[in-house]
Amino acid sequence: MSKVIMVQGTMSNVGKSLLAAGLCRIMRQDGYRVAPFKSQNMALNSFITEEGLEMGRAQVMQAEAAGIKPMVCMNPILLKPTSHVGSQVIVNGEVVANLSAREYFPYKERLIPEIKKAFRKLEHYADIIVIEGAGSPAEINLKERDIVNMGLARMVDAPVLLVGDIDRGGVFAQLLGTLMLLEEEERRRVKGLIVNKFRGDKSIFTPGTAMLEERGKVPVLGVIPYMELALEDEDSLAERFDRREEGLIDIGVIRYPRISNFTDFNVFEQLPQVSVRYITSVSELHCPDILFLPGSKNTMEDLKWMRQNGLEAAVKKLARNIPVWGICGGYQMLGESVSDPEGVEEGGSIRGMELLPVATQLKKNKIRCQTEGVLPALEGIFSHLSGLKYRGYEIHMGRTLFTGCSFGGQAAGNGGEMEERWQRPVVWDENPNVYGTYIHGIFDRGDMAATVIDILAEKKGIKLESGGMEDYQSFKEKQYDKLADTLRQHLNMEDVYGMLREAHLE
Repeated sequence: MSKVIMVQGTMSNVGKSLLAAGLCRIMRQDGYRVAPFKSQNMALNSFITEEGLEMGRAQVMQAEAAGIKPMVCMNPILLKPTSHVGSQVIVNGEVVANLSAREYFPYKERLIPEIKKAFRKLEHYADIIVIEGAGSPAEINLKERDIVNMGLARMVDAPVLLVGDIDRGGVFAQLLGTLMLLEEEERRRVKGLIVNKFRGDKSIFTPGTAMLEERGKVPVLGVIPYMELALEDEDSLAERFDRREEGLIDIGVIRYPRISNFTDFNVFEQLPQVSVRYITSVSELHCPDILFLPGSKNTMEDLKWMRQNGLEAAVKKLARNIPVWGICGGYQMLGESVSDPEGVEEGGSIRGMELLPVATQLKKNKIRCQTEGVLPALEGIFSHLSGLKYRGYEIHMGRTLFTGCSFGGQAAGNGGEMEERWQRPVVWDENPNVYGTYIHGIFDRGDMAATVIDILAEKKGIKLESGGMEDYQSFKEKQYDKLADTLRQHLNMEDVYGMLREAHLE
């Protein structure tokens, strides 16, 4: 059987995902086969495995840190919010239902066998499994049928590290209050406290450590400094959404209410002279050098939101002068129409932005696949991307076809020709500033992102510092090593290893 350890937090966004990834990287460096696990994940950022199954990106990030390929058994339940009160429920990588929170609460007990099955499968791959909790274990209204925090820890007999976020304030109340609200059996599972995101001189916190240990009766295993890491965030609490600085090359991303897979743009954050800003209003738009319309969990509602707050009109105006690129839901919005005859989102039909000669019909059957290839001969500002290799994945509830209007300056032709063009990885119109694709992660491989930045710099008539962008996977590997180095310095790994279920690892 695998050894297990679990990272729980006092609330969402305390850094559980990154700390779990750091433990995965450390244990991999120490020679163990290690794998991440999260029984239930709620996020709009997802990934498609080699088998065409959908899982949360946080566990993909942790799998990369562990040096193994992502497997859906690492995240057997994924909830993708479709509204404030409902989510698409994905079990073992496949959509099973759309349920309200009230409906899901009793339903999740039926998923316990699937969680156990996924965990047992993962045990075949790993010496150590690093488990991530969700939210807080002290949510009293959710504890009765808990399958992701203490309920899961009990299920797999895992010791728990409890993490608090000092950067958001109230870390003593976070940690001690959480311990106080746990039941006695649950408190006994908590073997160590971690204070995360500390800024300044750590020696100043020494009295705080003593007080936490005295009142909580649990050792403080680490005071982790605030880390500047360019790794993927799990959800919309991502701090990158608050960035407002504008670099020499300024990238704008429309942040609709139901934005998904915004990890597509993390690759551009490597260069200090490049900014990635998330935009929610016309007043925030300013004059970006390129504008992205990202994925959306509800394309029609997010398009209405843009229409109502004036962003649609602003995007159409900007498209005359700067490149506009839609990915997945954003690609659908740029077309002539989006229709929903099967009621996937809300039914009916809506006019698109009419910047690309395509029309989308939403379907209940979700398209999920990994894809790779070579970009065809593109026209317009991004013609230099022609022939570059790409690798990514598709995940969408819809089929987009050409309408018979122009494509790359040519007539769309007959149905067979239209079908072939629908399958191309990137599409554009006679207006060479507007592009669309269904491929998430299309800029991550090789020179793709660097070429985009070079094109934008040349158009702007500026020269960026030499050095450029390295391969994104190589860049992330360095980030994982940096994370592991920091944790080794500030976290008592000897005690962490001592918490594993068996005293000695084979």
